[in-house]
Amino acid sequence: MITVTTADSVLKTYYLDAVKEQLDMTVNPFLAEIAKSSIDMAGKGVEKAIRLGVSGGIGAGSEDGDLPVSDDGNFLSFTQDLKNLFGNFRISDKAVKASRNNDGAFVNLLNDEMQHLLRSATFNLDRMLFGDGSGKLCKITGVTSNHITVEDARNLSEGMIVDLYTSSTNKYMSGKRISFVDKVNKYFILAETAFTDNSLPKGAFITLQESFNKEICGLGTVFSDSDTIYGVERSKSSALTPYIVEDFGAVSEVKMMEVLDHLEETTGSRTNFIICSNDVRRALVNLFAANKRYVDTLDLKGGFKAISFNGIPIVTDRFCPAGTMYFLNTEDFCMYQLGDWDWIPGEDGKILKQVAGKPIYEATLVKYLNLMCFNPSAQAMVKGVTDGVAGA
Repeated sequence: MITVTTADSVLKTYYLDAVKEQLDMTVNPFLAEIAKSSIDMAGKGVEKAIRLGVSGGIGAGSEDGDLPVSDDGNFLSFTQDLKNLFGNFRISDKAVKASRNNDGAFVNLLNDEMQHLLRSATFNLDRMLFGDGSGKLCKITGVTSNHITVEDARNLSEGMIVDLYTSSTNKYMSGKRISFVDKVNKYFILAETAFTDNSLPKGAFITLQESFNKEICGLGTVFSDSDTIYGVERSKSSALTPYIVEDFGAVSEVKMMEVLDHLEETTGSRTNFIICSNDVRRALVNLFAANKRYVDTLDLKGGFKAISFNGIPIVTDRFCPAGTMYFLNTEDFCMYQLGDWDWIPGEDGKILKQVAGKPIYEATLVKYLNLMCFNPSAQAMVKGVTDGVAGA
């Protein structure tokens, strides 16, 4: 007979390994490729010494002359807090008792809750990898008949519990559930929340509940226009500023090679991974077909597949901004983490804990982590990519 105690054991021994595998390797191909590490920890964060340029202790000399003066090297200290990612799910006592004499029914109940939790965690972790740590899901452009229009709805999903800000210092509403999202027409509706037309100022934005400025510092941090990165002023070194092309225009293999060549010539680094939006991939496939070039495919970690350009895998992601390509060297990135995903136990060590004053049991997943790029200048982002095939 299934009980809360046996369910607790199943969560510890069976589901946790599945959670680790899915959230570490199948969120997106970029996360599957980069290193994960627990070194360089300092308290609740990370401190990483980054060497810049080349060693000063190199030189040519005479047969009996002085040796080159050794040099400890120019370095900067990157610092970063680990972010706290949580995921909760709940099961009512009534549901547990209703299935206690039917092991199959209880397994189905637990599977359904876990799959829903994993889908939500996968969606949000993937989204965060393209963010800048602010947690802003989108900017609001207006309100008409409770339809809140936004610049881009790709980060939104029905069921999200969100906070609404009119500015970075003014939280307007909190804990509201998104009941409807139209990603084509770029608007959403909040459940049981009424607005008057144009009642929100342009520039207002939403975040996940209590998540403002608490999310992972993803690619948006590397390519932001902020004067600092990882606690260091970008003016300290050219190595802290990535290469950005604002209006790439019609896609072509020559123009892509120009980006690769620029990165190699200026930084000595070779791109080994390209991420693009779906519209850019369509343009690339169209270009290859027009040039009567066979499109090679590559198998990547996590079961992902990619098309190939110059031997470099090109993958798509739904959270990559439209018309955008990222040229990356995955060896320059690390996901720092304080251990892997785990359950937060109660005082008695149990995973499923009764919610105080309610006939409900709750379990909470947690991971402490953040993303760091050691060499921002070796990464590139090109915007405004369009189809380069005439008549397309």
